[in-house]
Amino acid sequence: MPRKLKKGVLVVLEGIDGSGKTTQARSLLRRLRYRGYRAVFFREPTRGPWGREVKRLAARADSLTPDEELELFVRDRRENVAKNLVPALEAGKVVVLDRYYFSTIAYQGAKGIDTGKIRRMNEVFAVRPDLVVVLDVDARAGLARVRGRKTRDELFEREDYLVRVARIFRGFKGPEFVHLDGRGDRRAVGRAIWARVAPLLLPRT
Repeated sequence: MPRKLKKGVLVVLEGIDGSGKTTQARSLLRRLRYRGYRAVFFREPTRGPWGREVKRLAARADSLTPDEELELFVRDRRENVAKNLVPALEAGKVVVLDRYYFSTIAYQGAKGIDTGKIRRMNEVFAVRPDLVVVLDVDARAGLARVRGRKTRDELFEREDYLVRVARIFRGFKGPEFVHLDGRGDRRAVGRAIWARVAPLLLPRT
């Protein structure tokens, strides 16, 4: 019988391209399900209409202005929150999310948009996460990991740009944030993430 939680839990995996967040998010999902938790996985940008538009345009450098990028990400996120995150959390599930509005703050902020403005735009409607795991790797190492991909995001995968993105990610502070070295052994990183997630799954009064 699945383990039931009185309240859903939202865990977000963040980091620059090549940080290993998608691998770790899927590993966490498997670990949760193996232990009997009702867990679901989502990612941003989504496969909805706005998310598909982001991915299509990201294949060409300078196809969008930073403000146009921001608008598309916010529209996609509104849909994700309403259709996916809120229903899953209300059903008491553990939601593992690969990227959230912290990525928008970092990536669009690195292009010159005020990070406070981006945060305010998103926190008007976005569900607050219980845990945000930021996997830290340097830009060069991240790009080396993604070089073998069949498709590249020319809007985002440039070393000088990712240096600025990584700097913003490192600046996130607060009780919900955990920063981990993403360069380590994949299994060791997974265990470190689980050590932060497990306490969130204890019975709540």
